[in-house]
Amino acid sequence: MRLLLTLLLLTTSLHAADSPKGTLVIVGGGKMPAAVREEFIAKAGGAAKAKIVVIPTASASADDPKEHASYLQQWKDAKVADVVLLHTRDAKTADADEFVKPLLDATGIWFSGGDQSKLTKAYAGTKVLDTIKKRYADGAVVGGTSAGAAVMSGLMITGGTDEATTADGFGLLPGTVVDQHFTQRKREKRLAGVIAKHPKLLGIGIDESTAVVVSGGTAKVIGDGKAFILTDKGDPLPLKAGESYDLSERKKR
Repeated sequence: MRLLLTLLLLTTSLHAADSPKGTLVIVGGGKMPAAVREEFIAKAGGAAKAKIVVIPTASASADDPKEHASYLQQWKDAKVADVVLLHTRDAKTADADEFVKPLLDATGIWFSGGDQSKLTKAYAGTKVLDTIKKRYADGAVVGGTSAGAAVMSGLMITGGTDEATTADGFGLLPGTVVDQHFTQRKREKRLAGVIAKHPKLLGIGIDESTAVVVSGGTAKVIGDGKAFILTDKGDPLPLKAGESYDLSERKKR
């Protein structure tokens, strides 16, 4: 009996050690409510301590230095301790030690919107993504909106209206597939089709101006709209602001 208890405790501690200490703030696009921005900053240590790295690579305009200030403005307005922009389209650059330095002590990492495939093309398999995953594991908050939301899951929706096209995402939220602009662009059929093809996955559809905040295996909804949980078992489960869902147990909390 004592040996069994010891083994159970050891298994529990190992699973706890494997779980990321950080938080994901996954936004469905559209205007970001103040409550969502405040949640991200709070998880990054509060404005006085937050060191935020903004990655605008999903957007075509990220190549224009004149546009860079606009990606940083909301965080500067919030008076965070530090905010810097990180961008390249070259995977070799993204694999260089010097390039990833801003990420090493980042407490918050933010992906702007655009085309999620531009993110994976630049950063998949590089030190940038490895470092982001390590920071998340160690306690940093990683967030993104629209394309920056879609890239969070292991299987990533890349496009399609009624039927989705897919590719590999960043895998920060394994076992899921994330869709955004959900109600506004009528994407229930699209996400349901992905789940039908991959029934073991959990679908998370997020409205505009809404975020799903994932921490410790729980997904909490904040913002102005709803999030929807899709499985292969039935109709989507709507969650409004303040409601939570246990990702492991697959049930509303």
